[in-house]
Amino acid sequence: MFQRIQTIYMAGAILTSGFLGYVFPLWKDASGKDFFFMMEVSYLALSGAATALIAMSIISYKNRKQQFVFNRLSIILNLILLGLLIYRSLNLSGETPTVSEKGIGMFLPIFSIVLLALANKAIKKDEDLVKSVDRIR
Repeated sequence: MFQRIQTIYMAGAILTSGFLGYVFPLWKDASGKDFFFMMEVSYLALSGAATALIAMSIISYKNRKQQFVFNRLSIILNLILLGLLIYRSLNLSGETPTVSEKGIGMFLPIFSIVLLALANKAIKKDEDLVKSVDRIR
C-alpha cells in the first residue's frame, strides 16, 4: 500500500488540501488580517470533502478503479474550490476593504490537482500492468 508511488502523491494531496490551507493564508484584507480557508464555510466544506475523498482513495488501495474515481471526484471538488477562489479574487481585487494582498493559499488547490493527476497516472499504469499480466495467463 505505502510502497506505491500513487500513495505518496495522494498523501501529498491530503497534506496540501487538508492541512496547508490552515497554515498559509488565502489573502490579507486592508487591515492586514490574514484570511484562511476556515473563515468561509464553502471553502472549508469543499476542502474537507476533497480531503475525505483522497483519504478514502488511499484506504481503498486494493480497488484501483475506485481509487481512480475518488481521485477524479476530488479533482472536480478542487477545481470548484479554485474557481470560487479565482472568482472572489477577481471580483474583489485591488486595494478594496475586502481583499488587499493574495497569499500562497490561493494556489493550494492547483498543487492538489497536480498531485492527484500524477496519482491517477500511476494508478492507470498499475492497472495496465495487471491487465497485461492477466493476458499472459
